[in-house]
Amino acid sequence: MTSHQTDFTAASVRRNILELAVPMTMAQLINLLYNMVDRMYIGRIPETGSIALTSLGLCFPIIMVVSAFANLFGTGGAPLCSIESGRGNREEAERIVGTSFTMLLICGLALTVLGIACIQPLLRIFGASDATYPFARQYAVIYLSGNIFVMIGFGMNGFINCQGFGRTGMMTVLLGAVTNIILDPIFIFALGMGVRGAALATVISQALSALWVLKFLTGRKATIRLKTKNFGIQRSRLHKIVALGFSGFVMSATNSVVQIVCNANLQLYGGDLYVGVMTILSSIREILTMPVQGLTNGAMPVLGFNYGAKAYGRVRQAIRFTSICCIAYTFVAWIILISFPQVFIRIFNDSPTLIEAGIPAIELYFFGFFMMALQFSGQTVFQSLGKARQAIFFSLFRKIVIVVPLTILLPRLSNLGVDGVFLAEPISNFVGGAACFSTMLLTVLPELRRRQVSSTDKTKKT
Repeated sequence: MTSHQTDFTAASVRRNILELAVPMTMAQLINLLYNMVDRMYIGRIPETGSIALTSLGLCFPIIMVVSAFANLFGTGGAPLCSIESGRGNREEAERIVGTSFTMLLICGLALTVLGIACIQPLLRIFGASDATYPFARQYAVIYLSGNIFVMIGFGMNGFINCQGFGRTGMMTVLLGAVTNIILDPIFIFALGMGVRGAALATVISQALSALWVLKFLTGRKATIRLKTKNFGIQRSRLHKIVALGFSGFVMSATNSVVQIVCNANLQLYGGDLYVGVMTILSSIREILTMPVQGLTNGAMPVLGFNYGAKAYGRVRQAIRFTSICCIAYTFVAWIILISFPQVFIRIFNDSPTLIEAGIPAIELYFFGFFMMALQFSGQTVFQSLGKARQAIFFSLFRKIVIVVPLTILLPRLSNLGVDGVFLAEPISNFVGGAACFSTMLLTVLPELRRRQVSSTDKTKKT
């Protein structure tokens, strides 16, 4: 089952996308469990659970920075690999895989050294108080020590999916998640390691995922392999990878910036309680966006391959199907969330104080949540078709131009306080999502029609 490969040239576009999206959504769900288990166990540590959970939230920016660099070379290289594969250029596709892997190794080692060396000032900037700093430091140091496994497992898994091996890609995440779920209670409670145990379980499980990825990409089943002869770095190829992956990098890196700014302002206006609320809101957002990420990740190889193969009609079909599914799902998810907010909060903590503060925060933070689907859909199309400038612009626009300034300004406006912090997210979803999606509709779809007509005319002439 894990070696099943989707043929991007056959069957309907919907079937192609779903063949990848279903296992990728399962992988997202598994990955979500992976992260949620840490938070659920940490939130229930006797006596210190609430503080420990808040401390984990302070580590989110570090986790996001690691993910940002994995995205830079993973989501930058994988779409290019799909496009070159669609063109029939297997050698160039393998060079892209090798270059991406080399850069992941280099950046992973650099982040470990720099992160651990600067851990105290970083956590203080992120909003750590005297009460939360010790727990946050325990988790961050261990996580950074093993971040290279995170980068390889996460960054290189895209090169499995882009070849059509969605089930194998799912197994990468499943292996790590199951390991983490087994190890967490042992390390946290049985061995009494607390937060350190959660971090150690994460590192070990990610190491197993990384080994699985490398085993497959160097094995016979892969059609595009990781080979040592391709570990060298060519400037022009690296430039293409970075240019396309920069949008994914910006999305993760700006999430880190937003988290830092949110935590700092929440600490200022509401204290540790509201930093804890934001930790829960971020976790709920991960739950709700998981199916969207699975669907868009499944669509990317299909879009890229067919674009490279000049099957522009199939590209348009894929865009339409992906967009409709994303918008419909996020609308339904939003209705369910605002109808039953307590259910989602209690997943992580039963504290009456957290629940009381969390319910109004959910109503503000997730207002019009379905607009986020427009950003996901538009961003996926730009990235899949190699349109780096547009992908980068809209990543920066929503987070840096809209969210960060609003997070700083709104709490000071009419004494909104913590409510101002939570309002920044829905405003950015409406403005950024609408701008990204409408630009995609007005630029990409007409281009695909022109290319399709031109391709048809050439075929008739020959």
